[in-house]
Amino acid sequence: MSGAVLRRMRRGAVVVNVSRGGLVDEQALAEALRSGHIAGAALDVFAEEPLPAEHVLRDAPHTILTPHIAWRSATSLGALQDGAVARARRALAGEPLLDLV
Repeated sequence: MSGAVLRRMRRGAVVVNVSRGGLVDEQALAEALRSGHIAGAALDVFAEEPLPAEHVLRDAPHTILTPHIAWRSATSLGALQDGAVARARRALAGEPLLDLV
């Protein structure tokens, strides 16, 4: 997402990137956050990881930065493991897979 794309977004929009680092121009996002055009941002992926201490987003206003493993908890890990077992059982039993891509 380039600076031009950020400028075309509605004033007050919020940017969320939890997919791939490098998709968002981080410098342009920091500038859009400082100007107030973008109201906030939440990111857990970055062009460079780990995020350097002096990175422009670290002091950008209204920004949440987390490591890409922020989803991890005892509950979520158990749910992922249970889901993997359930899918394996369905496949071994010849049942249709629910989330086949």
